[in-house]
Amino acid sequence: MKANKTQIMKKDTRAQVGIGTLIIFIAMVLVAAVAAAVLIQTSGVLQQKAQSTGKQATQEVSSNLMVKNIEGVRAKNNATSMSSTIDLLKLKVGLNVGSAPVDVNQVVVSITDGTTANNLVYAGNTKSYASVGGSDGKMDDFSDSASTNLGLLLVNETTVSAAFNNSDHYYTAEKIRDEDSSFSQSNPVMNTGDLITVYIATTSDTAVSGGYDWIGSTDTSAALMTSGLDLVPRTVVNIVLTPESGAATTADFVTPSSYGVKETVALYP
Repeated sequence: MKANKTQIMKKDTRAQVGIGTLIIFIAMVLVAAVAAAVLIQTSGVLQQKAQSTGKQATQEVSSNLMVKNIEGVRAKNNATSMSSTIDLLKLKVGLNVGSAPVDVNQVVVSITDGTTANNLVYAGNTKSYASVGGSDGKMDDFSDSASTNLGLLLVNETTVSAAFNNSDHYYTAEKIRDEDSSFSQSNPVMNTGDLITVYIATTSDTAVSGGYDWIGSTDTSAALMTSGLDLVPRTVVNIVLTPESGAATTADFVTPSSYGVKETVALYP
């Protein structure tokens, strides 16, 4: 029989030593530290951007105005003497469920009758039409009274660097429901559950030349100012409400084929 062979493993107890090995070790540690710092910094920046983007995206989909209905009002002298055009629009506006608060002061209302287009800002907005570096852009004589502001919208001018009609530059608003008192003429903020009326002047040249004394309960005997719009029967009207953040809201309608003897006409929905 053959004797069992025994294998003996040689132990190597020597290690790499010297300044070269130390330099390589230190270099590896430094590279790992730099890489870790870059990764940490990059991940921090990405996190901040992700949070910011998420917040903006949430605002875009949640801050939505909603037009409940629209009524048109004709200028008049009395019950039998009325304008042939719609001269004031009353938009009942609320917020969608879950919407973030909306500052009406920053909402732009665009309206067109297919021929003329007006881009309107809130009458209390101090910046949109202001002189360079100034804060004199709000409607002249703007006050804390919604009814007074509506009258000024229909019959007055505003002068900044030049004079222009209020009716084709501004809109006004009045609260209907405001449980938390967040809405005022100077600080018109809407929260969920709030309901307001937005007034848009659509006074035509025909109404101006007719010299009508009233639009609804508003005294216009001081002489109406034209808005450039002409809402005769069968007019296609497009209205877009664009808030500071969030999706724009659109309301399209066609005026009736005849206004008959109606002073107030239901237009939307």
